[in-house]
Amino acid sequence: MEQVLIIGTGSAGLTAAIYTARANLKPLVLTGTMPGGLLTTTSIVENFPGFPDGIDGFELMSRLQKQAEKFGAQIKFGNVESVDLSKQPFTAIVDGDPVQARSIIVATGSGHRHLGFKNEELLEKKGVTYCATCDGALPMFRNQPLVVIGGGDSACEEALYLTRFGSVVYLIHRRDQFRASRIMAERTLSNP
Repeated sequence: MEQVLIIGTGSAGLTAAIYTARANLKPLVLTGTMPGGLLTTTSIVENFPGFPDGIDGFELMSRLQKQAEKFGAQIKFGNVESVDLSKQPFTAIVDGDPVQARSIIVATGSGHRHLGFKNEELLEKKGVTYCATCDGALPMFRNQPLVVIGGGDSACEEALYLTRFGSVVYLIHRRDQFRASRIMAERTLSNP
């Protein structure tokens, strides 16, 4: 039986792993389908404390994982299919196998926001993508007009990143101003 089961290896899950491991609770941390979470796809993280020049998202998550493991956290690739919280110990079904735990921390983070367009799923990997840093440099996107939909920090960051590859980048959002942080909005608006 596990003392602590942490579901998710994004920044919240790995921070929880660091704290619980330092408390000698030997947490088991399950990665899910995207080890390190969406932050691993971010080219530069500028709002994480301790990195005044920013840090690559993948590098940040790798460091968090190493720190958690240093204190005794066990990182395991696994997908949680269900969790029974009706009685203790709690039971999670992980890739078909039961895992019992005295406590569970759910840190499943966020996922890509789909637009809900007809046939959107059919066009994934054929022009529709959810990660500029993952796919922007692919030959199919080079010197082509590109579109980013959204007005938050992620959309602005991805649009700016894509200016390295596309002939022009359009940023489409539904408001008359960005939801992005002031610095990201200013950077985006100052880029022709």
